[in-house]
Amino acid sequence: MTVEVVTSATGRQPTSNASAAASLNYDSFLKLLTAQMQYQDPTNPMDATQYVAQLASFSNVEQAIQTNNKLDALLISQALIQVDGLIGKTVTSMDETISGVVKEVHIYSNGTVVALDNGKELLLDSGVKISETPPAGSEDETA
Repeated sequence: MTVEVVTSATGRQPTSNASAAASLNYDSFLKLLTAQMQYQDPTNPMDATQYVAQLASFSNVEQAIQTNNKLDALLISQALIQVDGLIGKTVTSMDETISGVVKEVHIYSNGTVVALDNGKELLLDSGVKISETPPAGSEDETA
């Protein structure tokens, strides 16, 4: 039983890039903050609470990026767990124009596509019927 995982151009690679970008931006923010302190007007210095507020808000953004990356990984993991049970099942489109036994599952960032034994593909979406494959020779067997 083979389950193929196909990711879009926004697959796992950007996750590490997003973390790197957050670190890069965080470093840039600290450099900017240091330069701001170094070149501020000594007769009218910036309030220290403004510095702390800027640092805290940027820290919140960095944490949100890391949380989103972990949620993406969790969603991919959950999708892999769920699709394993689809192989060998019969799926039928809502309008009943496409039907067949699932041979392969392709997971994309915008949805899951199943490859059927008859060579057709079907996007798993609302209204798709998933059922047990009837035994060979059964009158309920779909073509």
